[in-house]
Amino acid sequence: MQDSKPDSATDSSRDWSPGTGWKKDGKLYPREKFWVNHQPFLKDRGYTLRARYQPDWVASWKKPNAKTDWMNSEDAVVSFYEHLLDSSREDGSLVMLKFIKPSEHPFEIDIAKLFSSETFSSNPRNHCVPIYDVLSIPDDTDGAVLVMPLLYEVQKPPFQTIGEVVEFFRQIFEGLQFMHQNNVAHRDCKYDNFMVDSLPLYTSPPHPHKMSMKRDFSGKTKICSIRTLTPVKYYLVDFGLSRRYNPVDGPPSEFPIWGGDESVPEFRTQDAPCDPFPVDVYCIGNSIRRHFLEGYSGEPPKKGFNFIKDLVADMTKDDPKQRPTMDEVVARFGDITKRLSTWELRSRVTNKDERPLRGIIRSVVHWAKQISLFARRVPPIPTA
Repeated sequence: MQDSKPDSATDSSRDWSPGTGWKKDGKLYPREKFWVNHQPFLKDRGYTLRARYQPDWVASWKKPNAKTDWMNSEDAVVSFYEHLLDSSREDGSLVMLKFIKPSEHPFEIDIAKLFSSETFSSNPRNHCVPIYDVLSIPDDTDGAVLVMPLLYEVQKPPFQTIGEVVEFFRQIFEGLQFMHQNNVAHRDCKYDNFMVDSLPLYTSPPHPHKMSMKRDFSGKTKICSIRTLTPVKYYLVDFGLSRRYNPVDGPPSEFPIWGGDESVPEFRTQDAPCDPFPVDVYCIGNSIRRHFLEGYSGEPPKKGFNFIKDLVADMTKDDPKQRPTMDEVVARFGDITKRLSTWELRSRVTNKDERPLRGIIRSVVHWAKQISLFARRVPPIPTA
């Protein structure tokens, strides 16, 4: 069973066991020590870890004449997921390191390499996160570290317009379609396995785990652009459950493997094999249903997305044979997009429970910007 952890950085202030006391006291959590122990090896391979993960680290707020407390110190920020850690390369670029055990996920490296190969990497329809390197752990025969670009949560910074979200939908549909056309099922298409390279939207790199701050904590981050003006690319990540099939064998049929979405209808009967491709269609449709149409886990639904409601309903039908294929999803979504007016596409992304007065004020500011973009003939759907 795959854990339900994303494959890249998150803006999370959550504290994990054994509690904030360890952090406040300048102690490493036990599961951080893997990275500290392997810091020399990673450094030799050209990857520099943050101060907290250096072998000789002493908490900055514990030093004499410390200027900040632990809550405002960069080296107090912990990577929430034990198998993921951000790093920098010798050229200054930022990357994410992911520790995996090939015995638990035997196909992850091969599939990641497949979509990072020269054959696929130049294809604009490929939205699989590229893998820069695969490092074998010297003291672990069943351990490897995947090196990939540092990506961010899809909604960081927030979407401004319906058109920006339309482009997000288009890219993740296209990305999953590309995987399916190459006979690979993702098998864990949950929302936090969609990531974005939003670095071009900031004046300087945000901290990977606290995006309100610069990476070095020298100040607050500043957003310098929006997706309409600076198109960004979205990626599908985490191939721990992914599997490639041989089309000559016919449609695949195997027992379910639980991913992050436990609502998949086929999984209600765990002793029955199923086709993983319609499961992918369900999961990607359900992600949109939860995060835009209905709301999920305290997140309110959004206004203005009824245009995709019927397509999502078909993608999430209980009977997998009645769901469209990803080829059909992409074709239908293209037709839907063509029918959307410029007014709809430039409309503001807002929660359905937004207070009326606040909505009026924000709408005035929003439409002033949109009129300016319209006058400059900036398309309402950002295209790279």
